[in-house]
Amino acid sequence: MIETNRPAAAPAEDEPDLLRDQFRQLLRYRRLIGAGVGIGLLGGVYLGISTADTYVATADLVLRAPTDDPFNPSLAPDKAINIGSERQVALSSSIANEAAKKLGVSATDFAALRSGLQVTNPPQSMVLRFTYTASSPKEAAKRANAMTEAYLLKRQEALDATRDKMVKGYKDQRDPVARQLDELVKEIARMPAGAPRDAATSTKTDLQSEVGRYNGNITKLEALDMTPGRVTSAATAPSSPDGPGIPMSLALGAAVGLALGLLAAWVRLVFDPAPRSEGDVARALRAPVLGSLPRDRTGGGPLLAAGEEDPRLAEEFRSVAFRLAYDSRFADRRRLLVVAPRGSSEIAAAVAVNLAASFAETGKDVLLIEADLRTPVLASQLPTDAGGRPRWSQTPGGKGAGARTPQHGDAEWPDGRQLVVDAGESGAFDLIPGERVRNVARSLTSPRATRLVSEADSPNSTVVVLAPPVLSYADALALVDRVDGVLVVCDPRAVHRTDLSRIRELISGAGGTVLGAVLHAPLPGEKRGVKGRTKDHPEGPAPTPPAAAKKHPQPQPIPYEVAEPEQVIQGDGTDTVALRTVQPGRR
Repeated sequence: MIETNRPAAAPAEDEPDLLRDQFRQLLRYRRLIGAGVGIGLLGGVYLGISTADTYVATADLVLRAPTDDPFNPSLAPDKAINIGSERQVALSSSIANEAAKKLGVSATDFAALRSGLQVTNPPQSMVLRFTYTASSPKEAAKRANAMTEAYLLKRQEALDATRDKMVKGYKDQRDPVARQLDELVKEIARMPAGAPRDAATSTKTDLQSEVGRYNGNITKLEALDMTPGRVTSAATAPSSPDGPGIPMSLALGAAVGLALGLLAAWVRLVFDPAPRSEGDVARALRAPVLGSLPRDRTGGGPLLAAGEEDPRLAEEFRSVAFRLAYDSRFADRRRLLVVAPRGSSEIAAAVAVNLAASFAETGKDVLLIEADLRTPVLASQLPTDAGGRPRWSQTPGGKGAGARTPQHGDAEWPDGRQLVVDAGESGAFDLIPGERVRNVARSLTSPRATRLVSEADSPNSTVVVLAPPVLSYADALALVDRVDGVLVVCDPRAVHRTDLSRIRELISGAGGTVLGAVLHAPLPGEKRGVKGRTKDHPEGPAPTPPAAAKKHPQPQPIPYEVAEPEQVIQGDGTDTVALRTVQPGRR
């Protein structure tokens, strides 16, 4: 069967609407966002308090390389100084030891002295910036200057030691040559004129040149300017703490916390198996969302919405019925099966009843069939009178339509009992109430049930069938080929996308079609999340019956006897009967 109600893809111009929809989906996880903001505010408070008594003092110095001509433009200090190595030297323990001696810091406080220092190098410069953090402004400035002076002193000592070592090396090389030159001069003075004297004089000239070269190198080293650097900005006591302050910390914490909360909400949204929007429900079912029930009127009240003070719920049901009436697949056969995915079918029962009332309001002959033979409760919750149809259901032996089998264990469904539901201003519609039976599958597939659903073939007739949750029992699938059109009633927060896809596959495989979905909010008991209360075993008082019910007294429901363990025969259908009594107003 070709599905004609497949939702179309969103056009490109709807991107702002998609963004707004995604933002609304993120707001579903308000707790995560609130937790992120709370964590951010706590972090902001901690930052503000921890930095309230923190003071930072800064001192800058420029490094210089040893030179004999500081005005020579060909000199490149960055080639002679490795600024990264100098920064590591400034952070070394030797500098801290020198500063500790000047400050009088004991050995126990030496680690704290080093931890407060931070040395950085501004890009494209030969500047070292000494930043010291302390709990007192004067202490921060004092220690920053002490660290700077200790570094300059150690660097001066290192440069002087290097120069002295090089001068000593040149002198060690010059002294033997100078002694040799002195001996040669004395020897030349004793030699007579001639060739030997000329050769010695030539050697003397070479030795004098070598000694002069050594002396020139020594003189050049001794003339170098060995200044290690100069302080361009001495540290001064800061006038205010370094922290951003409590107001700024709270603002930053709130901003960061909001970002973390939105990130956590986005991650939760990505991995959330529940449908995130009506579009997700429509894509999973391949059918449109026909309506969304108001949040505060989804459970706990009378089934019939007509005549209540708040007309929003009744109008929503009329809107769903209007959309169904204009669906060609439903208009052809006018047979509608209403089911829930799993769990409670209370909202599905309300949808089925109110859709029947809405169709009756348009002048159609509506028959509501309660095919939930496990927990039938509609007869006890609706204002009803005994009815006279259908004629085919007359039982043998002349019993009328309202006859009942004396013993429940041998009862058959449908047994011919039919009630007329007074829907107030909407009119009236017929109700075939459900009955507990021994074999549910046999009753749902019986010829009587088939002829009952075929009532929709009559002109101006509509049949609405209420079945148990489709993923909990197979009862709905047994009716799909007789009904065709299926309406899924679900809470998008309580069902998974895979469940909706499975429902579509099961209904399509059974020969039916999903006409659409009706969404609703969680039931009041589910919102509270009371421990020990489940969907199948609700607690609390039954809802007050509608005013119309007082005009039409209801027959007291027959109390069902719970079968004893030895009476239950596995495989004969007895084990399908739910061993409990359902309170009015809950399913």
